[in-house]
Amino acid sequence: MDFKLKNIPSQQGRIAIVTGANNGIGFETTLAMAKYGFKVVMACRNMKKAEKAKSAILQKSPDADLDILQLDLSDLNSVRAFAKNYKNNYSQLDVLINNAGVLIYSGKKNGAGIELQFATNHLGHFLLTNLLIDLMPDDTASRIVVLSSIAHKTAKIHFDDLNGENIDDAEAVYGQSKLANLMFADELNRQLKRSGKKMVVLAVHPGGSFSGLFEEMSKGVRYYMYRTLAPFILNSNSSAAKPSLFAALSPDVQGGEYFGPQGFNEFKGKVGIAKRSDYSKREDVAKRLWELSEELTGQPFIL
Repeated sequence: MDFKLKNIPSQQGRIAIVTGANNGIGFETTLAMAKYGFKVVMACRNMKKAEKAKSAILQKSPDADLDILQLDLSDLNSVRAFAKNYKNNYSQLDVLINNAGVLIYSGKKNGAGIELQFATNHLGHFLLTNLLIDLMPDDTASRIVVLSSIAHKTAKIHFDDLNGENIDDAEAVYGQSKLANLMFADELNRQLKRSGKKMVVLAVHPGGSFSGLFEEMSKGVRYYMYRTLAPFILNSNSSAAKPSLFAALSPDVQGGEYFGPQGFNEFKGKVGIAKRSDYSKREDVAKRLWELSEELTGQPFIL
């Protein structure tokens, strides 16, 4: 199932949003989508970095059609403002790639008192998708792509402690947020199918990569990882973007599938069906997470 970008026809006339488009996997995803003709809206928190990334993409692909709109996924008011701004400027959305994320647990909370990783990685994308899905044509070429992680495999949703205040392992909080991404994609796909909709929802994970998330690490840790781990487990960002691009562009997908690298421990390799934890398949948990997400965002999800 290896993915060849050269086999994808022109996507001229279509529009996509990539969250976290200014660095790492988001940058490479945006570059590839633009090369194939999409107008890409770069949804970024830091406008200065977004402008720099846009310039870098235009140097590589001078014909790229790029716009920048500010979006801080940790702030639900910012998500609402982004959606309103988008709808004021565009009448359609063909592909939504929910890519942005926070990797390192800081113990910080957003203005609503929600732990920053859960708020950014899951709730922000949940609300963003909810507010924009009505702009998506109801056909199989319309794609919602949600980035999960292999970290979901050891995680569960701590409904009694979403903020991780009583969790000793900080990595479990990140894992919870990425598990929520996967379960959201699955539940959204199920609900769309029950509603008779044709649009496709897919989850992906990038394997191991030095995405922009690793900028949050200290220089010493980054140096150690580059020198000791990179040759064995890490993709380039362009390779790590392939699962997202496959999900967004390939005709050979079915809603509810989950894609990632197929090599050792799924760190790198050709794109294919990724492995899920048994917990992630629990529809009762996904439904409870969905209802909680509606409550926390204050926005019923109407399909």
